[in-house]
Amino acid sequence: MTPIVTGLRGRRRGRVAVELDGCPWRVLPADAVVRAGLAVGRVLDRPTARELAREVRRAKALAAATRSLAASDRSRRALEERLAQAGHSTAARDEAIAALDRVGLVDDARLAESRARLLARRGYGDTAIRADLRRRLVADDVAAAAVSALEVERDRVRHQIGAAGLT
Repeated sequence: MTPIVTGLRGRRRGRVAVELDGCPWRVLPADAVVRAGLAVGRVLDRPTARELAREVRRAKALAAATRSLAASDRSRRALEERLAQAGHSTAARDEAIAALDRVGLVDDARLAESRARLLARRGYGDTAIRADLRRRLVADDVAAAAVSALEVERDRVRHQIGAAGLT
């Protein structure tokens, strides 16, 4: 006999407790429940269960990616590798990164530009800045554009020497 959803109860932190045939079943991310189309009275047949599992994997990858970005700005490739190491499927990783990209949270050019400016203010040269961006898995062309947007290295050094009173 195929189970029927008999209850959906909201929980804290965007979670929903799901009941099947009057018995507690699982607590799942609310967006996964909504995207899979679960509703009281709906039969949880095999296709629906597969869709729900897919949505749960997607929601977990998105949550992991969001936590990772909250800790530190990351390049697309660095975020992809982090999610892969955490065991998220390729499809879930791709969907999570695409969702974050749509809202502007994953932006390699912005990351490279802000990181390059920060390092330049700290006295790093162009080569060191490119190396730092390479370690952060920023594409070479994006890193080069960020470095080229900076003041010329020689002029940065002159300004830092002048500001330090070493002229």
